[in-house]
Amino acid sequence: MAVSSFARAFPSFECRSDPDFSLPEIPSGCYSSGSKSAVLRGAAGGYGLSSQILKFPPNFVRQLSVKSRRNCSNIGVAQIVAASWSNKQGAPAPIPAATAVDAAAAAAAAAPVETGAANGVLPAKDPCCDGENVQIDDSPKHKYASFLSSDGSVAIHAGERLGRAIVTDAITTPVVNTSAYFFKKTADLIDFKEKRSTSFEYGRYGNYTTLVAEEKISALEGAETTLLMASGMCVSTVMLMALVPAGGHLVTTTDCYRKTRIFIENFLPKMGITATVIDPADIGGLESALEKNKVSIFFTESPTNPFLRCVDIERVSKLCHDKGALVCVDGTFATPMNQKALALGADIVVHSATKYIAGHNDVLAGTISGPEKLVSVVRNLHHVLGGALNPNAAYLIIRGMKTLHLRVQQQNSTAQRMAEILEAHPKIRCVYYPGLASHPEHQLAKKQMTGFGGVVSFEVDGDLHKTAKFIDSLKIPYIAPSFGGCESIIDQPAIMSYWDLPQSERAKYGILDNLVRFSFGVEDFEDLKSDILQALEMI
Repeated sequence: MAVSSFARAFPSFECRSDPDFSLPEIPSGCYSSGSKSAVLRGAAGGYGLSSQILKFPPNFVRQLSVKSRRNCSNIGVAQIVAASWSNKQGAPAPIPAATAVDAAAAAAAAAPVETGAANGVLPAKDPCCDGENVQIDDSPKHKYASFLSSDGSVAIHAGERLGRAIVTDAITTPVVNTSAYFFKKTADLIDFKEKRSTSFEYGRYGNYTTLVAEEKISALEGAETTLLMASGMCVSTVMLMALVPAGGHLVTTTDCYRKTRIFIENFLPKMGITATVIDPADIGGLESALEKNKVSIFFTESPTNPFLRCVDIERVSKLCHDKGALVCVDGTFATPMNQKALALGADIVVHSATKYIAGHNDVLAGTISGPEKLVSVVRNLHHVLGGALNPNAAYLIIRGMKTLHLRVQQQNSTAQRMAEILEAHPKIRCVYYPGLASHPEHQLAKKQMTGFGGVVSFEVDGDLHKTAKFIDSLKIPYIAPSFGGCESIIDQPAIMSYWDLPQSERAKYGILDNLVRFSFGVEDFEDLKSDILQALEMI
């Protein structure tokens, strides 16, 4: 660190005398290069502090004792050495700052040089280094469960308050931008390869920042492990390829994200994988498929996209498990705040973390959670195919999850109230929302969900153009794909997602020209209500 840069940073440390710690701070300034001891003497002497020792709280000294050897110039080390000596001695006779600099220089020269800890980020375990290349915290997971009782608190602190993979005194998790990780010696690499130690090896196989985000999601889902990938579709496709063998069979539902359906119908058959497609509520159809085929997995959304149909997760899980089939639930619309698919009996839960989990319309990501024995199979294929999440995206997910419970509460409330208003409006033909008594799975949703989500689908009383006029009259929501962010988003599926199909083909999937999908953000309810009602008056 250059002298001038230290001088600029210096005001962040308080000059404290003994015993009242009341002396003023040294102001910011730009000092010229030269004798480091002269700079320090000049800074202190100008405020009558030549006989004062720069005192730091004991905890501060402990935290920086290792960092100083690695990151500080001799002046920076001088402050640490002087403060450490002073704190240990109580109220000793002061020493000149120049002497502190000389002592620091000698200490720095004698101190071992530590490498491999970029930007002050140390490997987990003992930050004083025990010579091992252990970089991942292997402490028991979810220790916070004993003192954090709500999902909101867990979303904030999981993977960070305790059990953080990165040793740092920063509240926020650092972004570790690296493509590879090094080993201090070959023996450490061999220990890693033979599973006697834990570490990362290559950026595609894992990242410290990403690990924190994965821990948060695991905690919310009650999962043994979680894997993040570059997008929700990446998770779905890799999961199906990993868990359904060549020539295998799967069951899925009619109402689902279109790109998922395209992958199942057009790409899996190239691997000899066939599928049975059933209505989300067709238990008989599921039983028949399980009897006629060796089903590897039942893959469903709940609620579904875009009609928000709900699947009886507990019941279908029992049916599938009796026949040796797995159950995977895409819980993107529900979020872990509204539904715990694993607790209901599902084997795996996936999300497009792009939506509610990240929550700010600024990142793409997908997540899969479940037992290690299943997720590890997916992880192995993921390492081959790629699709790794960028650590900067992982950071955005961590940040977004800290307000997840607040956002979802607001979105649940707004969507419920607006669904009720829309259902009663004469210019709306029907509304699809699990929180309404008119929804076909309303009672089931009440049983397995604690909230009904922030998306409401409905049909305008009109054709394609009249519906488009309604959308164009709105001032608050963006016309865009996706959902679950802070900003409200609206789209007309017939145009946004199915425009390449003729009207007759769209109708086979229930996608009528007047269908609207409205994702409510966290704007004020009265503003949204006024905007929607005024737009309806325009048609």
